[in-house]
Amino acid sequence: MKKAGISELTKQLLFSLGEDPDRQGLKKTPERVEASYRFLTGGYGLKSEDILNKAVFNEPYDEMVVVKDIDIFSLCEHHLLPFYGKCHVAYIPKGKIVGLSKIPRIVDMFARRLQVQERLTSQVANCLKEALEPLGVAVIIEALHLCMAMRGVEKQNSVCVTSTMLGVFRSDRSTRMEFMNLIHKR
Repeated sequence: MKKAGISELTKQLLFSLGEDPDRQGLKKTPERVEASYRFLTGGYGLKSEDILNKAVFNEPYDEMVVVKDIDIFSLCEHHLLPFYGKCHVAYIPKGKIVGLSKIPRIVDMFARRLQVQERLTSQVANCLKEALEPLGVAVIIEALHLCMAMRGVEKQNSVCVTSTMLGVFRSDRSTRMEFMNLIHKR
């Protein structure tokens, strides 16, 4: 039995909503929706090893590295509605560093999957922990969920904040506070 493609399912959805999928404004919508979902879930086809692509370098640097305000866009796996916001990532190297552009690419890889914010936060932290074996990794995500803003409780200004603290970010309060201070400086 052949599975229906996203565009065929979108046509059925439009019809089920009481729309005419053949009217002028909707005629190409099924193909656009399929292209959109393929892009928004493109993270399934990626692996962290391919993204890091030999961009892990031996370096004796042992101070905190922070990449903050990384834009994230993802889809809530419960409602297929977007959530978006900022991701802040830090690590303290133990002999290995990574090319800075790789950190947002790792964030995007996990964000471009059906997600819950809690899992996304942990996946980014654990990926960097495995790749770099640092003294610690910290990830904080602040996001607005359209499933909460547009429907359900309809709270348009509610922001969800999640954090994963590994290694010294978990065990050393002063390291955690330094990270918090750095991401909140403007």
